[in-house]
Amino acid sequence: MGEDPLFEMRNAFYIGNFQHCINEALKSKVNSEEKDILMYRSYIAQKKYGVVLDGITASGSSNLQALRLLAMYHTEKDTDAKAKIAEKIFNMANFASTSENPDDYVKLLVAAIVHCNEAVALRVQPDAGLRVLHASDHIECIAMMLQIYLMLDRVDLARKELKKMQEKDEEATLTQLAQAWINIHVGGEKFQEAYYIYQELADKYGPTPLLLNGIAVAQIGQGKYEEVESILQQALEKDNNNPETLINLIHVSHQLGKPPEVCNRFLSQLKDSNSIHPYVNDLQSKENEFERLTRQYTLQFE
Repeated sequence: MGEDPLFEMRNAFYIGNFQHCINEALKSKVNSEEKDILMYRSYIAQKKYGVVLDGITASGSSNLQALRLLAMYHTEKDTDAKAKIAEKIFNMANFASTSENPDDYVKLLVAAIVHCNEAVALRVQPDAGLRVLHASDHIECIAMMLQIYLMLDRVDLARKELKKMQEKDEEATLTQLAQAWINIHVGGEKFQEAYYIYQELADKYGPTPLLLNGIAVAQIGQGKYEEVESILQQALEKDNNNPETLINLIHVSHQLGKPPEVCNRFLSQLKDSNSIHPYVNDLQSKENEFERLTRQYTLQFE
């Protein structure tokens, strides 16, 4: 078998090096749909939705149209309009689930992403995404099923999906990441194993915010907060608006006894750059509830 011309792009996308993936796509002479898919998925990961909306025209493939709909979904503010876009995505996925085209996995992934997003927003279980993903045995669909099982706290089922990935390609970056996700979820001595996986990938392909946050979480699980702070600062230098980095910095700052203004600065930055992040929404909900209870008891004692 010849060398895979898109390996570097695909690998860069998996480890969160989205700009490198885009750069490789722009200079690559390979003419393939997958190249365009990886490039536009990287733009979406960077929240550059306008680039996707401008770049994918009506003549683009159905997979690219699914990505265009995903970009529209992320940018739409109106609830009803957003629901209509989601419905279009789900209809595309339903049609793709009955086809025999292996490339239709992209539509299934997009639908599963929206299902999970809706589940988080509505605070319900994300199991609807599983029904969509079952239609494909693509390694990315299996990996996303594994993630959903972990969200459902079904480590037993996540391990079954990991076994499928290992049977496909035990050394694949995505398979290694999936093993690390399970190790992080299990915790205990598995934190150290997760650390080794993330560190090895960072040494091999270069550190990215995704890998550095993986290393940091593995270290947080072992209580190594002093070491974590410098790792997260490195991640912040690579992407100063990465929500996972900011959330982890808030937690570590608390653990290290930093002044309140340090934590508040990271929190303000998170709210400014990721105003609809589940962490921000959950925090806002708790703050509103606290204020409601405060008013209630204040009125009782007046």
